[in-house]
Amino acid sequence: MSSSADERKGSATMTIQLYAHPFSSYCQKAKTALYEKGIAFEEKMLDGSEPNAGEFAALWPVGKFPVAVDDGQLVFEATGIIEHVEARFPDAPRLIPADPLAAAEVRMWDRFFDNYVAYPQQRLVYIAIGREHDDGGDRWRAALDTAYALLNERMRDREWVAGDFGLADCSAAPQLLYADWSHAIPETYAALRAYRARLLARPSYARALDEARPYRHFFPLGAPEGRD
Repeated sequence: MSSSADERKGSATMTIQLYAHPFSSYCQKAKTALYEKGIAFEEKMLDGSEPNAGEFAALWPVGKFPVAVDDGQLVFEATGIIEHVEARFPDAPRLIPADPLAAAEVRMWDRFFDNYVAYPQQRLVYIAIGREHDDGGDRWRAALDTAYALLNERMRDREWVAGDFGLADCSAAPQLLYADWSHAIPETYAALRAYRARLLARPSYARALDEARPYRHFFPLGAPEGRD
């Protein structure tokens, strides 16, 4: 399987190979950034079939995706891939501000979504499929409740989480999608729910999300109707 986005006028020619699966939140995060910046890439589907699976295993024995290869250089982790393409293609639209303090804030919120939204959400999935055993997931739902409350307050007077749409929002889009599926964002959190809706409607993420739709039956907790 391959996907590509037209390069922006004036950008250098480049084709990145992205080893990924469309249903992975971290792969969606990386793809959103590539689509947002208009960078051409070839998606190497990791569905267990050869030759992509063999290539991926040889490239990255750790076995976690996404992984990108850019002109022979291995780039791993979604945030690492976004940092890489931002450095390679610093022209608009920027996903990490040029100002160091603004960039630090964006990077900080990127880590928030990966560590305090994605992590507890994934624990709920692992419990559902029997990979982890604890109190039934209460502590992870409580962790998401804490993150939701903080984010709802943060988003009361903001369109995006830190300045213009950027790295942190690329993380927020898939992480909030799956978090809400796993433990619903309360109806009373209007600001957070509106932010999630804006993320899902962003053309770059909407494209990545559409590519994931055929795989929704894989979600162990069930993909609820009307929350995508």
